[in-house]
Amino acid sequence: MKSKLKWFILAGLIICLDQLTKYLIRSNFDLYQSRAVIGDLVRFTYVRNTGAAFSMSFGNDTINRWIFVTISFLAIGFIVYYFTKTKGILQNLIASLVLAGAVGNLIDRIFLGFVTDFIDCDFPDIIMKRFAIFNVADSAITIAITLLIIYILFFDKKEKKEEEIP
Repeated sequence: MKSKLKWFILAGLIICLDQLTKYLIRSNFDLYQSRAVIGDLVRFTYVRNTGAAFSMSFGNDTINRWIFVTISFLAIGFIVYYFTKTKGILQNLIASLVLAGAVGNLIDRIFLGFVTDFIDCDFPDIIMKRFAIFNVADSAITIAITLLIIYILFFDKKEKKEEEIP
């Protein structure tokens, strides 16, 4: 696990950034207050999310809290286990980002009962008027999923073929 230390440090730094930005938003914004960052394209809008991604919910904030806390602990356990199996830089980076995102949002759920979201982006009005409001932890998970897709499409097959060659 000593070789994984730098990846845990990276996860810790992302968690700190996530918690700092959420604290700054909660301290300087009223709930639902919005301020332009890059015109109407990017705004900071303080919202509280008691649900999961895209505010998916079980309809009860208490049930949401405990189900998502439980799921987060299970996911974190799996991620730490996965860390013991990762070999390459990309795999370790993916695990670090997912771990940071899961822990960052778990901290909010445990201590606040909701996740602080604030990054509010506008995309072309093809699918939705505005994208769901998110945070640094969500961004880390999204980047990790994107990297995982790239890894599966382009690298995983090559590694498996190399392992088959005698």
